Amino acid sequence: MTAPLDGLLVADFSRVVAGPLVAATLGDLGAEVVKVERPGAGDDTRAWGPPWFDPGTGPEASYHLAPNRNKRSVLLDLHDPDDLLLARRLASRADVVVENFRVGTMARFGLDHDTIAATNPGVVTCSIEGFGDTPAAAELAGYDLLAQAMSGLMSITGAADGPPTKAGVALVDVLAALHAAVGVLAALTERQQTGRGRRVQVSLFDAALASLINQATAVVAAGEVPGRLGNRHPSIAPYTTLAAADRELALAVGNDEQFRRTCAVLGCPELADDARFVHNADRVAHVDELERRLAERLSTAPAAHWIEQLRAAGVPAGPVNDIAEAIELGRALGRDPVLVTERSDGTTVPTIRPPIRLTPAADERRAAPPRLGEHDAEVRAWLSTLPDPAPRP
Repeated sequence: MTAPLDGLLVADFSRVVAGPLVAATLGDLGAEVVKVERPGAGDDTRAWGPPWFDPGTGPEASYHLAPNRNKRSVLLDLHDPDDLLLARRLASRADVVVENFRVGTMARFGLDHDTIAATNPGVVTCSIEGFGDTPAAAELAGYDLLAQAMSGLMSITGAADGPPTKAGVALVDVLAALHAAVGVLAALTERQQTGRGRRVQVSLFDAALASLINQATAVVAAGEVPGRLGNRHPSIAPYTTLAAADRELALAVGNDEQFRRTCAVLGCPELADDARFVHNADRVAHVDELERRLAERLSTAPAAHWIEQLRAAGVPAGPVNDIAEAIELGRALGRDPVLVTERSDGTTVPTIRPPIRLTPAADERRAAPPRLGEHDAEVRAWLSTLPDPAPRP
């Protein structure tokens, strides 16, 4: 079967993570993606190492690989009139244009939605912004760390007695990319009925704030400003990580019956009848003492022992894996988590497999992340055959 977006062309003018991940996701679903990069330097992440990946032809930043699969790379200097004309030809032919420049930059180059749509009315443009395009928001630099800090995400992340902590990856970039991809797909669906495209805008700040779901709702609906709880849940207990004899495990007890089973497995059935712990609200109110009592029991045996017993009793539990262990778990579960793609020179590039799986299975795009300018000659040759867009008004 063909992939859902087979035949669509995406012009990717973005760099770093959020914008490139939008384009890569569309590529996963079958779109043809052309990545526009600066001559000489390319995407910023090409220089973000270590760690480095070396396929035998020279080191490449591993940071760059994940959000740039399924693309072809062309080098265009938007400050050069001839290259800018090629960029505008590409945009005039594209079904989707993705960018994450500072607000107003695309307009200066005649690559904004209104200018492109004048000759390409069906185009869907996607803008990833830091904080939005209002005058005050546009002045703020759009970096994942700032979005995590200023959205409140860091204020609820980390140990209760420790400093605010960011997530271990550029989580807000990823969230923004996924929201943007949903918006693009909605606009493409609408275009099938109307023939016209839309501009899709997602800011890192908005995506981060929306991701706070119950924590942000606690502020606007209940007037309570949450703080850091470490690995605890603000509304469920025990729902945390606790130390066994050899390593930490995660324990996710979602209801009173699961708690009773937990106590039976750990050999402390009396806790299930303790008035402080009978119901979830009671356990949340007395979580310090509850976790202390559970930790005492867990410390008497290895994590693997307790996880096996808890799972057998229908209690969700698992080890706190590092990433290498998580990949091995994926293999053990038959999820085939590593995708190995091949370049034209025979070298291969391993990345994590995209998570969207379609049934019936469609043809998968399996193009390796491109080297800088790897497809420059062929893309330029194709662009030279396209007509010029209408002059800028």
